[in-house]
Amino acid sequence: MNRFMNAKETLVTEALDGLLRTAGGRLARLDGYPHIKVVVRTDWDKSRVALVSGGGSGHEPSHAGFVGAGMLTAAVCGDVFASPSVDAVLAGILAVTGKAGCLLIVKNYTGDRLNFGLAAERARAQGLKVEMVIVNDDVALPDLPQPRGVAGTLFVHKIAGALAEDGADLDAVAAAARRVIEGVVSIGMSLDTCTVPGSPKEARIPHGKAELGLGIHGEAGIEQVDFTTAKSAMEMVVERLAPHVGPGPLVALLNNLGGATPLEMGVLAEALVRSRIGGQVRWMVGPAPLMTSLDMQGFSVSLLPATKADEAALLAPVLPAAWPGCLPVGQVAVAALPDGLTPIKPIPSSNPETRALIERCCQILIEAEAELNALDAKSGDGDTGSTLASAARALIGALDRLPLADQTQLYRAIGLELSQTMGGSSGVLLAIFFAAAGDASAAGKDMTDALRAGLDRIRQVGGAGLGDRTMIDALHPALEGLQVGLDSAARAAREGADATARITRARAGRASYLAESSLAGHNDPGAEAVALLFGKLAAGDDAAAT
Repeated sequence: MNRFMNAKETLVTEALDGLLRTAGGRLARLDGYPHIKVVVRTDWDKSRVALVSGGGSGHEPSHAGFVGAGMLTAAVCGDVFASPSVDAVLAGILAVTGKAGCLLIVKNYTGDRLNFGLAAERARAQGLKVEMVIVNDDVALPDLPQPRGVAGTLFVHKIAGALAEDGADLDAVAAAARRVIEGVVSIGMSLDTCTVPGSPKEARIPHGKAELGLGIHGEAGIEQVDFTTAKSAMEMVVERLAPHVGPGPLVALLNNLGGATPLEMGVLAEALVRSRIGGQVRWMVGPAPLMTSLDMQGFSVSLLPATKADEAALLAPVLPAAWPGCLPVGQVAVAALPDGLTPIKPIPSSNPETRALIERCCQILIEAEAELNALDAKSGDGDTGSTLASAARALIGALDRLPLADQTQLYRAIGLELSQTMGGSSGVLLAIFFAAAGDASAAGKDMTDALRAGLDRIRQVGGAGLGDRTMIDALHPALEGLQVGLDSAARAAREGADATARITRARAGRASYLAESSLAGHNDPGAEAVALLFGKLAAGDDAAAT
């Protein structure tokens, strides 16, 4: 059981209680656990139209997370991906419905339609005014006679909730809900299926593929497509949605299906705004987890052609913290760098031999990206190769503006470039290394002595030395060996890097934070990068390197 849970049987009830303990008394649950799992507003006086929604759990924060002023009055929760019972839905209706009546907002799944529908009939038999709307916003399967209800349901919750909060009658609230349902369209995409607690995972999406149009319960989508980038994924989603919306302004709801990171969702938000419908997207809800599918590594986009009334309802304040707000989409603001940080542009100059050497060094690091990441993953976060490769690509792109014929200025320019393009401590240390080498070169030192001066400086600043399990364990012997020749430097670097595999008590760098057991038996990735660089240069007989 690779989940933070105690038992499948108590998963939903314990999660709901965890939500209620921090609700500040604004929410409560009806007595009747575990069969009746209903979250209600405690500040409700039944004078206005009540909004009741719900369905199977596993879509958090939907539905209980949206109970509160301005949105739902009650949420009826079933077990994971299972519709709540008729009695549970009826309990929710009876608990919050007064003379103004109740609107049931139901996603278009058979179990939900049947259970909410029968509960509505029983409530009407008791003299209550109850209307029910069915959300069917999923356009993934165009020939489906009953389209599924997915994340577009949140638009219905918010717009109907705003009207009910303002005191609109049941007919007006229900009409607005049906109008929103008529206009909203949604589709999702995922790189993986979800994991249902207590059940084996269905791993049907192979590596390198994404599934387009899968349901929020993990139901198979319309097709599996090749996955390359977030941009291409968003383009495929937009291609399915665009035929269903007109040329007017849109509100987009960008939903995290549960397993995507905030970084990924930010990239997807930018991809949506840059897509062919991006110019129509005036407002955006999210990116945020809104209608999730447990841990599904995916996202969905819902689009609503918005009237001024819809915009006002979406912008109306609400109490539920799970609602991220509806924010205007604008231009990226760019502020000037503070004085003193504007990069000094060196005077470019040409030197074919130096250019070829830099390109060769950069290419070696780019080719070693995966190997160094794999090595770093054994004792770190697996990004050493990517960090070095990104810096190498940036340096190649900067060659035309570097002073290649002026060694002193070249060291300084490389240091400045790395300080701007290379992240982590490695970027800072290498920027210091090349800046110090430039100072030494300006003082008349030859290349080897200038590089040794750079090494001395990073040892002073970084506090690491030989035997501390850092790149210095390979770089120091390499620069000593360089006085003899490139072959000697390569051998010394390799011996130094291999020696780090026997050092299990790191005294500097990120490795110093790790347990000895995670360090034993494999080389420090920074030292390995130095060894690979010198080894490949020597193997290629790069005369320019000497």
